Amino acid sequence: MTNILIIVAGVSGALLVLFLVTRTMAAPSRKESNDFTGAVVAVIGTTYAVILAFTLAGVWNMFQQAQANEEQEANSLVNVFRIASQLQDPNARAIQGLCARYADNALDREWPAMLNRQLPPEGGEMIDQFWQLAGQAQARAQPNAIAAYQLMEELRGLTQYRRTRATQSRETLPFILWAVLIAGGVITVVSACFFGVANFRIHLLQVFMLSFLISLVLVAIANVDRPYQGPLRVTPEGFRNAAHTLHQMPSP
Repeated sequence: MTNILIIVAGVSGALLVLFLVTRTMAAPSRKESNDFTGAVVAVIGTTYAVILAFTLAGVWNMFQQAQANEEQEANSLVNVFRIASQLQDPNARAIQGLCARYADNALDREWPAMLNRQLPPEGGEMIDQFWQLAGQAQARAQPNAIAAYQLMEELRGLTQYRRTRATQSRETLPFILWAVLIAGGVITVVSACFFGVANFRIHLLQVFMLSFLISLVLVAIANVDRPYQGPLRVTPEGFRNAAHTLHQMPSP
């Protein structure tokens, strides 16, 4: 609903500017400077189109990275569980139990909390417990040193993916970029309003389509820019599959 209101406000503002321009400046007087206005609008429009394209592509790439990072974190968690089953160590069962708790905590607490750009401390505490248990297992891993080494490598990946997820849940486009995007949209639409067009309905339709497109792209950027908070956000499908797998797999 918020997105629709933003689009409506943007289009309404553009049409209001058009009406004000047509009221204060007659079409014939504006038509005399169409060549100059067209050249200026072409430069402004091209520059703004490039900025929009790069920004939208950038935030979409970050969104895809967030989705891939969630899958990789869940995969590392399952790998830790499976490697622990190969360890002939007293800590193996504790590591596997911790894997199931980590997945449940991510689903039940972390994903809802990330809507407010917060990450509960329990997951980080579990990471510390993983390293403590794995370190103890590695110290005793004379018969199965390869499995212990693989366990440490997967824990490094799990820790990195969690840290990346925490960062991605907080980061957004900086204010200066939003200022450029909004100011550029306003300048582009207002510049288009200064064309002298004999048929006002055609001019009205052109400004409507231009403002609608720009508002739509800005709303898309705002939604994709928040991979864990926006209407289009990263879902914990990887953790759902991981939790199902971990609860189904037998412990050693």
